[in-house]
Amino acid sequence: MVFAPGEKPGNEPEEVKLQNASKQIVQNAIRQAVRQVSRESRQREGRARDNPGSFQPGVGELTKKHEKK
Repeated sequence: MVFAPGEKPGNEPEEVKLQNASKQIVQNAIRQAVRQVSRESRQREGRARDNPGSFQPGVGELTKKHEKK
């Protein structure tokens, strides 16, 4: 293996440690994001069930085109 100037042959384990730490950080961030989205989704569903009067007419509904007379 060829090493760049200033690079030592013993640095590979350190690089592997850094890569593993980076992977762990990314995995933790993804898990946290998934938990947050799940929590927010459950909260929205709970509010929708508790407050059926929050329905907004016309939102998400198909409407008829103006009919010609």
